[in-house]
Amino acid sequence: MDFTISPPLLLALLGLLYVLVFGGLMLLRQEGISARFAIEACAIIAVVVGVTAFTGFVLNPGFFLLLLYIFTVRVRLLVDLGNLLARRGNLDAAARIYRLAGRLWPDEAGRLIVRMNQGVLAVHRGALDEAIATLREVLAAASSGYLGLKHESACHYNLGVALLKKGLDAQATLEFNAVLETWPASEYARYARIALERRKRKARSD
Repeated sequence: MDFTISPPLLLALLGLLYVLVFGGLMLLRQEGISARFAIEACAIIAVVVGVTAFTGFVLNPGFFLLLLYIFTVRVRLLVDLGNLLARRGNLDAAARIYRLAGRLWPDEAGRLIVRMNQGVLAVHRGALDEAIATLREVLAAASSGYLGLKHESACHYNLGVALLKKGLDAQATLEFNAVLETWPASEYARYARIALERRKRKARSD
């Protein structure tokens, strides 16, 4: 008995598996299911499977998955690139990358991630009022369920840093404590504990 899978069916199954795996990862990150991600992925799958079925042109399965990945996570890939540039001190290039990511039709989770990183960049630039407003905007939208715990923790921490630099120590303390409440095992919780301990030592010495 021949169990050979036809190329269109193979690509369709691979595409479905991709959607299920990445959809599951979104749930694990507590970002909610992105309808845009599902629609975009299914549209690409349908086009590629249709072309394969009607023309006989067989796209390499590995290339097909790479194409799906790049297109559906384009915003996050650009954010990662922007973060890399920011860590290297190229803040202007990072800002341009974040703006580009925001123009590429991000889903709600992607939009919040872009805005959060723009807020963090504003902290690095010393634009504290802009940073505080942006990070508070992101946290206000976090109740929608599209901002994962990692990014929510990062947002609280960086807001705390901005408030501390602004001289608003009491508000900064609230944000650092919010990091511990959001995800106590995160790297941002470790940074928040260090910041809180420094504040305690400063209060004792005053």
